[in-house]
Amino acid sequence: MLRSDSEKLVRKVMATFVDEEVIPVAREIDEGGEFPFYLFKKLAEMGVLGIRYPKKVGGSDGNTTLYCIAMEELARGLMSLAATTAMQCLMGTNGLYLYGTEEMHEEYLRPALRGEKIGAFQLTEPEAGSDLAAVRTLATRTEDGYRINGMKTWSTSGPYGHFHTVLCQTDPEKKLRGLMFFFIPSDTPGFSHSKKFETLGTRTSSLSEIYFNDCHVPPEYMLGESGKGLNVLLTILAEIRIMTAALALGLHRAALDDSIKYCKERQSFGKPIGKYQLIQSKIANMAVNLEAGRLMVDKVTHLIDKKISCLNEATMAKYFTVESTCSACDDATRIYGAYGYSMEYPIQRYYRDNRFLLYGGGTHEVLQTTIAREILKG
Repeated sequence: MLRSDSEKLVRKVMATFVDEEVIPVAREIDEGGEFPFYLFKKLAEMGVLGIRYPKKVGGSDGNTTLYCIAMEELARGLMSLAATTAMQCLMGTNGLYLYGTEEMHEEYLRPALRGEKIGAFQLTEPEAGSDLAAVRTLATRTEDGYRINGMKTWSTSGPYGHFHTVLCQTDPEKKLRGLMFFFIPSDTPGFSHSKKFETLGTRTSSLSEIYFNDCHVPPEYMLGESGKGLNVLLTILAEIRIMTAALALGLHRAALDDSIKYCKERQSFGKPIGKYQLIQSKIANMAVNLEAGRLMVDKVTHLIDKKISCLNEATMAKYFTVESTCSACDDATRIYGAYGYSMEYPIQRYYRDNRFLLYGGGTHEVLQTTIAREILKG
């Protein structure tokens, strides 16, 4: 595939950063369970946090293609760092960028793109994941703004987010037509969060519940036109799904690269295990699926950059790449044999971290239904 100079440069710079700064400390960070803010700050200094945004708001004048290349490389090194960075670059700041006032940009957006403040995105509730009509967090109109009551769960960066983009219901009778996003700083009276969840993978990503108890916000903190919250979400849903696919590609590459190296080093019955046909079949399947995923992600990111509608293509890419990555990480543990069960090798981390990708941007059971409906309606 032909690549622009900017795409080649972003990949080279990010690959070097991951090889030199992330991979050597990935095991230590994962086992410690604390988010590496010093690496997050370095990414900000490199302009990664603002890669999707124009220079007029402190961004780097990039696009979705460059963003996904950067996230893919980061995921190759450490998924939890990549996931939190991806949230900062997209869902955590996009509503603020599109609908926030100049004052909000100065106080929150520019510091976020410098890595000084962290944004979080609040969509999921205990009874409302893919079923957005079930959202119960309520925004009630007051004389001078809105009063927010309710809770969210599985919030990436929830415990240390400085501001939050929150999906609320403004009129339960209107269901989807009553949904709206609100901007809520974490220092708003009535805002609180649970302790960090203990998770199988992405251990340094801070996930938590978020609580809103009579949180009052001014009217300008409503992000977008009243009753059009679903439209606001749809403007970035393709990006959310293709970003998740890009994260999967990075993890897939890590699993394949380590497996290839191990196949050449590990001897069994007098020869490298890579000489055995059943091992070769696993490597072949991993490589073929990786290449197919690359093509899908590349196609979708360029369609998004050309402002061509491609939600179903993005949905397909997310579904395919994440499923194939789960298979690749499983095959990698089989290639490593008993050593794949050992905490000494990063293969076990890949196997744990890939589960994180199954849920963001829509569960795969829902995505399959969505893909089928879109095809069958034609």
